[in-house]
Amino acid sequence: MQGRVHYYENAQVDAMKTPIHCFKQLGCETIILTNAAGSLDTNAGPGSVMVINDYINFTGVSPLFSETGNERFVNMVNAFDKILRHKILTIAEENNIHLSKGVYAWMCGPQFETPAEINAIKILGANAAGMSTVPETIIARQQKMKVLALSVITNYAAGMDDQPLSHEQTMKYANKASATFKTILTEFIKGF
Repeated sequence: MQGRVHYYENAQVDAMKTPIHCFKQLGCETIILTNAAGSLDTNAGPGSVMVINDYINFTGVSPLFSETGNERFVNMVNAFDKILRHKILTIAEENNIHLSKGVYAWMCGPQFETPAEINAIKILGANAAGMSTVPETIIARQQKMKVLALSVITNYAAGMDDQPLSHEQTMKYANKASATFKTILTEFIKGF
């Protein structure tokens, strides 16, 4: 797929349920999620890539709201598959690509975070902040799919530098990281 529905677009946290369920019914066992995110780590600057090893949901919502039955109680320990993360890190190392690892904070957007919010989520253990990926991860895990997630770091988070945050900046640095991203994903997919 190219693109996704974000929670901030229509306030429907389960908007990605149909596509992910469709993937599962087509026989997909693994899903690779990508996003643009702001870095809370000065060692992972704009234009770099981060492998997500865990997440914190700061929105207070779940795509499993209104589900019934025991399947709605999804175990989110190791939400991002350890073996897939190891493979992607190995590929990066073999290609001399610096790949950071970290915890992704899901914020609902569409506004960027405030410096106070960034300070708070940094204290709570986040390494990057973004407006997607977590609902898709929850849905995919409910469907018993393996998940790998990568963030293209497009900016430092609010208050970490003098640059004003904008969607244009996000697009600029997402393009800057495209060659790195292409190499990592191409080599990863070859391994299947």
